[in-house]
Amino acid sequence: MLDLERIRDLVNQRRSGHTLPQDLYNGSEVFKFDIEAIFGQSWILAGFTCEIPRPRGYLAVTIGGSPVVITRDGEGVYRAFHNSCRHRGAQVCADGAGGRARLTCPYHQWVYDLDGRLVHARNMPEDFEPAEHGLRPLHVENVAGALFVCLSETPPSFARFRADLEPLLAPHRLEGAKIAFQNTLVERGNWKLVMENARECYHCGVSHPELCLTFPIESSIDGHFTAAEDAHYDAFVARVEEAGLGKGPFIGPWWQVERFPLNKGHASLTIDGALACRKLMVEGAGDIGSLRWAIEPHSFCHSTADTTVYFSAMPTASGETVVTCKWLVHKDAVEGVDYDVEHLTALWNVTNLQDRDLVENNQRGVNSVGYMPGPYSLPDESYVQRFSDWYCDKAMDYIASRTGVDGRPIELRGVISGAVESPPGQVTHADQSRLPLGQQ
Repeated sequence: MLDLERIRDLVNQRRSGHTLPQDLYNGSEVFKFDIEAIFGQSWILAGFTCEIPRPRGYLAVTIGGSPVVITRDGEGVYRAFHNSCRHRGAQVCADGAGGRARLTCPYHQWVYDLDGRLVHARNMPEDFEPAEHGLRPLHVENVAGALFVCLSETPPSFARFRADLEPLLAPHRLEGAKIAFQNTLVERGNWKLVMENARECYHCGVSHPELCLTFPIESSIDGHFTAAEDAHYDAFVARVEEAGLGKGPFIGPWWQVERFPLNKGHASLTIDGALACRKLMVEGAGDIGSLRWAIEPHSFCHSTADTTVYFSAMPTASGETVVTCKWLVHKDAVEGVDYDVEHLTALWNVTNLQDRDLVENNQRGVNSVGYMPGPYSLPDESYVQRFSDWYCDKAMDYIASRTGVDGRPIELRGVISGAVESPPGQVTHADQSRLPLGQQ
């Protein structure tokens, strides 16, 4: 059982406006807690509907050590399940996407329909009930082609997030996209250090010379890319309004959504600022800036007229994080004709490698016996502070839900120790109150 009192004490030690205590980055017990209390209780951007382009297919991913599979049945309905066979627990589908009318466990060939029902189990006793051994369902939501999954039996409210994101993201037509390229990067750093780095551009001027050519690192006010009485920004607003696009910003308890202009003369987040794909995702558009949509605890995306870039940080150990990057383009775009993979990916590849080095250097310093939490720079690190505040609040809420009236831990009932069964795809839609406004 997790030592919730110890983690509560660590969170309470955090000084407002400062980085986290050392053990919240380095503790092995904290890593287990983060998998259960943070990743197990949050909405995760697992992938995109275009990764299951036709009915009768699946997408399998691993979230904090838990294999998950999203299916699309013959009617086009999306469902999500724990990707663990109800026989002896083997992973049913290897991570990745595929077309399959049924899911067959590779170990003993138990067969499941795409709605999770067990349809074949060889040589079982007469009293065996197949209906009791279907895949365990998870909550799944599709927002304009982006697939979100939550492992918790009671996920965070989703309605306001959908209302904020969907109108801005829909014109980017992710349902009609394809994955042009994807890669992964192993970073020897705690996932929170990876995400802190991804939530600010305080470091960009020196560390990301390529990104600075395109990305407006000096235009942020309190985390928002707005500039009063600025002709470049005013022209951007006029183009966006003429195209019928929304720009936000929308800030929620665990998300940020905002469209902002790139540097003058740049239309996409590429190494030279030129469009990466001739066949556009936003029909009839060109320089419409970037729609940045980010969620805690693990992801941000940038959607420009020509492409969407996805970044995800998934913890695999206390001091190790796997970063996945995907580039989406129009499904009809032809490699070598409409886009060049090197041009499409060069900017984010070099930026991600630079960030890996920064995170690993950060981790080495946090490991030091001389480490002390330091203060954030506002407004440069306002989104970092929001992330750390969110993490601490999420941790304390979880601890409170797992302790009895005497303050002592009660039995865990989350995704690690088992959750109550619920119908496939069932979600809860209750709105949340807005939090105060709070980069990449």
